[in-house]
Amino acid sequence: MRAFLTRIAKGAYRTDIEKEYLPLLEELIREHIVKESDGMVKLDAKYRAGTLDVLSSGTAFLELIGAKGKDLLIEPKNLHGAKNGDYVIVRRLFAKAGRPSAKVVKVVQPAFVYAIGYIKRTESGLEAFDVKTDLPMELKSPTDQLDEHTVFQVDNRTSQITQILGSLTDPKVDEKISLALFNKQELFSKEAEIEAHSWGDRVDASLYPDRTDLRHLPFCTIDPVDAKDFDDAIYWDEKSHTLYVAIADVSSYVTPDCAIDKEARSRGFSIYFPHKSIPMLPRTLSENICSLKPDVDRLAYVCRLELDAETLEVKKHHFFEAIIRSRRRYNYDEIDAYLQSGLESAPESDKETLSFIFPLKTVTDRLRAERLKKGYDFLSTEVRMVLDENHNLVSTRLEASTPSHGLIEDCMLLANKAAAEHFDYGIFRIHEPVTPERIEKLVDELGKIGIYVEESEKDFHALVLALQKEARAKGVEPYVDQLIIQAQKKASYSAENVGHFGLGFERYTHFTSPIRRYSDLTLHRLLKALFSNDEKKKEYILRNIEPLCIKISELEREATRVEWDFMARKYARWAEAHKDATLHAVVIEAGQIPAATTDRDILGMRIFCDKSDLMLFDRIEAKVNIVHMAQAKIFVLVESAKHLLEEQTQEENV
Repeated sequence: MRAFLTRIAKGAYRTDIEKEYLPLLEELIREHIVKESDGMVKLDAKYRAGTLDVLSSGTAFLELIGAKGKDLLIEPKNLHGAKNGDYVIVRRLFAKAGRPSAKVVKVVQPAFVYAIGYIKRTESGLEAFDVKTDLPMELKSPTDQLDEHTVFQVDNRTSQITQILGSLTDPKVDEKISLALFNKQELFSKEAEIEAHSWGDRVDASLYPDRTDLRHLPFCTIDPVDAKDFDDAIYWDEKSHTLYVAIADVSSYVTPDCAIDKEARSRGFSIYFPHKSIPMLPRTLSENICSLKPDVDRLAYVCRLELDAETLEVKKHHFFEAIIRSRRRYNYDEIDAYLQSGLESAPESDKETLSFIFPLKTVTDRLRAERLKKGYDFLSTEVRMVLDENHNLVSTRLEASTPSHGLIEDCMLLANKAAAEHFDYGIFRIHEPVTPERIEKLVDELGKIGIYVEESEKDFHALVLALQKEARAKGVEPYVDQLIIQAQKKASYSAENVGHFGLGFERYTHFTSPIRRYSDLTLHRLLKALFSNDEKKKEYILRNIEPLCIKISELEREATRVEWDFMARKYARWAEAHKDATLHAVVIEAGQIPAATTDRDILGMRIFCDKSDLMLFDRIEAKVNIVHMAQAKIFVLVESAKHLLEEQTQEENV
């Protein structure tokens, strides 16, 4: 919705409006809120679009979409039923003095279009409740035929049940709940599947005579053990100091506005669960014809980068369409083992590819060291879940960044940076600088628990390094890193470049994952239009780029929330089944109801504590008290607590 409102606020061609919003557009035109002229549609000057921020007093402010200026004040009497977070159109009210104000004339979309409900037994019988808030739901659909624990999706606009998901007692319903909360679908339309299958499962090189043939180069892919879609392959020419980054050429299969493209644009990103993925593209493409699998010909869009042998600065780079044949599919564990044991331990069949991996690792280590002079290096760990055949949580493990991760990351960063150099208005990956207020709050919060540094608002980079050094000495580096990350703004996509603060780059974009990110697919199309001087295609992409950046930034956040929600539900089921277990955790949020995260046995489980006097980084032992399965929340009784910094000091004294 934000993307649509951006279009009509700034003015757009009717033909560029997505099909799903055409009925709303017609309604706005009939109500004279939107004007149409010569194929262009735009909000009348009297109106503004935005989202509502309703205060506890009832007064609201409109966060403008597609227009500059101060947020508009909306008095309670002028809300006309609109609620916090709703997308609305307002009419400006003009007064001689005071803050610019407005009144709501139309709610175009409620804050939450879909809700998930479940049937719970109460003193009055079986009733419907919201899984997120646990508040009663008023439905127009009949519920008298639904059993206790039945889970369903509701359209908030009509209060009608749209689908039955299953039973809350079934672990397999968790996946459906997490997807339905954000109206995500696993299955693709019949039209999209037909298009995907039409490409077959092999590439005939003779059909692509204009492509550069790189099949003689020993490319390889390096991915997680369980990866099924391989969208990047690398080759390093040591003699010429040239890096080849080959990316799956998805744009050659997915044309703008085809059935696959429409679904990919609505999904935005692939979603990853512990046991499966919900791909952005049909699996026929993502795991087959587009995927850079070994020993088969594949279409690739390649970035070739020539580096200075002494400084490692990129002397020149070139983007071009090619055909490659990957020699080997490695996983991170295999490369890490080889990097530790040496080339001599490798079988003869691997030595062709590994012979360039070792010198490339030396190069990427130097690149990383140079990058971290401006950028940041946080202790990055990710919890991986193992589920059984019934979708119950069995175990967890931490997946940390290793030498092989770093090697691939810095190769991809070079290609992404190079791609961003070719346009001043397009699709950038941006990360805005942290505000002085957040820096001050962070320093104060850590100072209260004994982590002191010399504050320097002018040099946040030096401040972070100092905090990390102090945290490392006290054994709390992962937790402090997380607080530093939380103090910063989230990275997003933007048509205008503002740089990438976290990486320390002046220009940056996403080029390397078109199989799982729509941003990268769009960038490939833009680069091809630029390099082929296709002005018509370039103009079409760029006039739609700002609303697209807004949309995919929202879709990225939604995909992340789906993954987090699923994990929370698995933790809740585990906690319900292990109420006698002693949980070991570290407090990560102090307050009236402190939150902690488990750091032994089952890792990363978020729990809420019954003691309000706990401090940040207190290590606790606790027992499960209440598990709210619908909300996926775990409440515990704290049995003992000791501050982590005190524990570290005692260990040092011993």
